[in-house]
Parts: sequence; structure tokens; C-alpha cells
Amino acid sequence: MSDSSSLPPVRLHPEAELARDALSTPLLSRAARLARWAGPDTRVDAGGELVDEQLPAAAEVLALTGDDAAAHAGEAWRVAVDTGLVEIVDEEAGTVAPGEDLPLLTEGSPHDVLAVWLGALETVLADASVPDLEDLVDAMDEGGEVDFSQLDWNPEAEAEFLDGVLGNLYLLTVSDDGPGDGPVPLPALAASMIVPSDMGEPTNDVLEQVSDAMMRLDDQFRLLDPVGLVEYQPVDEALMADAESAEDPAAVIDDTDVSRYGMVRLTPLGLYGMRARLLEAGFEAPAVGELADKGADALLAGTATFPQAAAQTETEQWLTRREPLAAARELLAAARGADAGAPLRRLRCQQALSLVGAEAEPALREVLDDPELGGLARVWLSEAGFPDVPAPSQDLVFWLTVDTVAAQLAAEGNSDELRALVQGLAAQHSGFFAAAWRVDHPATADVLEAMGRLHPDKKVAKEARKAAFKARSQQGG
Repeated sequence: MSDSSSLPPVRLHPEAELARDALSTPLLSRAARLARWAGPDTRVDAGGELVDEQLPAAAEVLALTGDDAAAHAGEAWRVAVDTGLVEIVDEEAGTVAPGEDLPLLTEGSPHDVLAVWLGALETVLADASVPDLEDLVDAMDEGGEVDFSQLDWNPEAEAEFLDGVLGNLYLLTVSDDGPGDGPVPLPALAASMIVPSDMGEPTNDVLEQVSDAMMRLDDQFRLLDPVGLVEYQPVDEALMADAESAEDPAAVIDDTDVSRYGMVRLTPLGLYGMRARLLEAGFEAPAVGELADKGADALLAGTATFPQAAAQTETEQWLTRREPLAAARELLAAARGADAGAPLRRLRCQQALSLVGAEAEPALREVLDDPELGGLARVWLSEAGFPDVPAPSQDLVFWLTVDTVAAQLAAEGNSDELRALVQGLAAQHSGFFAAAWRVDHPATADVLEAMGRLHPDKKVAKEARKAAFKARSQQGG
């Protein structure tokens, strides 16, 4: 996943809906059934696992049949124990009883239910990082003990790899340019962890690593599907056989029908779970709507780095809780400042005010003489069609121009839109740079330097850089 600690905001479903999803997941519902079934006659071993003699009865309670019935029953039991749905009463005797967290599934709040589900998720993620049974059997020595040196397995590296894959899947899901709710092809997800971003055509060695990662992820996503983290369409079994026999690893990844190579998407419950894990790991993982009950200062600062659509949704939710004129005044007060983040706050303020409507007019007229908000107010009143808007002074026009470019720089970096804005400014205003360096704005020098960097005309770019130098000299003096 990206090294950035701040992620795009996620749109989460309501907790009540997510809790219903959690209760209906195959794994948690099985764990709950086993917890209600457990009683004085249920026996476990020293590790808390059901003894072999109990597994057929557990599988029968869960209506499981087939070769994997005992394994699925054992997994559900492990989740029941790990999440507190079952309590080990006497370790020596191996007796159990329903746990104190079991009533939470029927009597607790949605948040309580989701907390139990998150515990189940951690158990499954830990299981997903363990080698499969065949590998463990192959690594057993003559005494029946697993020789871990024979396994090409590093538990920390394996868990870190899976966390990275799930982090990339989360990032793809919440990013504006990602697939959203759509599934992601397994080869693309595996490649995101292995193929360097600056690599052109992948080498055979890299393709082989991608193929191996796909096979590992196929096993892991099959485990993560029943807990509700993902919705997974597995790799076609025929392709799995081809992968084992293929001499050319590139032949394993063919674009003709990418869905045959596995397709995975985070469920709404999975988005909730991944966000919880990312927050615990120290990432900033905002959720749309969490600023609705906070002040305008928190709204403008919080949405500063949001994509435009998410910022608008967040702002709309914030505005629905407030009276329009009071909201406009609060937004304008929060937009003031000479710090580095102030231009972007004012841009978000202007975008928020566009959602308020005509009721905001008095608040905008009150700040017409404000040196930081007067330009913004004139733009808003003019665009809204109000009469008697005083014309801005030349100094105010230049100040607002610098403020706007500074905001765009902070929001988008060196984007094509900003490049076009820079070219337009230089073309429309004769002698722009001769006047701009004198603008009394904290970001003047930085804006002029950026214009020099972004403008394609070398002569104009040189003028911008000279103006930036003058501006910085003036600030220093």
C-alpha cells in the first residue's frame, strides 16, 4: 500500500446494516450456533480446540457435509473461542460453556456486534497467513513434528504481505479513480505488490512471482470470503493446473478472460473492517459523515485533502444540521488565516458556500471589507446574481489570484487544470508578474515559483522565476 498515512475518505453503510451483514456471514453465524450448542459434555483439548470425537457432532449441528465438514466446524469453533462466544471453564478437564459475549449478538448494539465480528476477522486473517495443510504434512519429520525450516514460510512476512494486498484493495476501492464497488482482477492485485511501478515490461522472473502470489492469494481469499471481508470469485481450477505445468509463466496470465484468474471486491462490511484495522495501525482513514457534528474549522481542515465528490458529500451532511445563515458565518470565520493551509480552507469554504443558497447573502456582505475574505465574497455574490456588488481593487484581484493558485497547488499539485490556469493568468493579465511579486500574501513567492515551473513558455517561466525571487527578497526584508 502507499506509504502515505492519509487515505481517501470511505463511504460506510450504517452500523445497523453492517451488523446485520456480520450476523449473516457464514463463519460468525456458525460460531454463534456452536456457542449455543456447547455445554457440560463438550470437550476441548489443551489448545481450546474441539477434540476429534466432537467434530462430527459439531458438523452435524452446522448441517455441514463432505470431506471439509470437520475442518469448517473446527474453524467455526476456533472463532467462537477467540471472540468470547465460548468460554473455557476448566482447562484441565477441557470443559466449556457459552461465553459472556454471546448475548451481545442478540441483545447488544450494532457496534457490539461489529466488535465481535472484528474479533472473528482477526482470527481468520491469522489463519490465512499459515501454510496450507499439505505443506505442513510435507514438512513433518519422522516424529510427526513440523520442521518449520523446511517450509518457505516467514509468518511476519506472510501477514505483512496479506495486509499490504488488503490495503491496496481498500485504496483501490475508496479512490475516485478506482473501481469503486466493482471487483478487482487477482493478477492486478498481485502485481500491485510485486511489479515495481517504474518497470516497463515485466521479466519472466517477476511474472513467475506474480503467478505464485496469485495462487497464495487464491487460497487466502477463499478463507476470507466466509467471514464477509471480501466477495471472491476463485481462480478457475483448469488454470490452476495450467500454472503448475506451464514452462512459460507469462502464459499463466492472459488477458483474454481476466475473470478466470480470480476477481475480488471488499464488501461494505469489509470496508468497515479494513478501515478499523487501518486506524489501529496508525493510518488516517476518514469516513464520510464523521465531520457532520464538528465545527466549521474541523470541516474545512478535514475536507482539505478530500477528492471533490467526497468533500461535497461531507459538506452537504454538515450543512443539513445547521441553519443556512449561521452556517455561512461559521464557515467564513473558519476560512480566515495566514497559515499555509488557509488558501485551501478558503477554497473549501467557497465550495461549501455554493451549497448554502441565497440565505447566505448577509454573511457574505458582512465580510466585503475583510482583506482575506472580501475577494471570495465578491465572487460569490456576483456568481449568485446579487446586485450592488462593489468592484474589487486591483490589489484585491491580485491577492485573490495568488490565494486561488495557492489553494489549487495544495489541493491538486502540478495538475493539468492548474497548468491551464497558470497559462490563462499569464496571457490575460499584461504585466502580471511585474505586479504580482508585490502582493502581500504569505504564499506569493511559492505561487510565482510554481508558475515558473508549470508554464510551458520559457520566456514567461523566466519572468515568473524572477518575480518569485523579488517576492522572496521582499519577504526577507
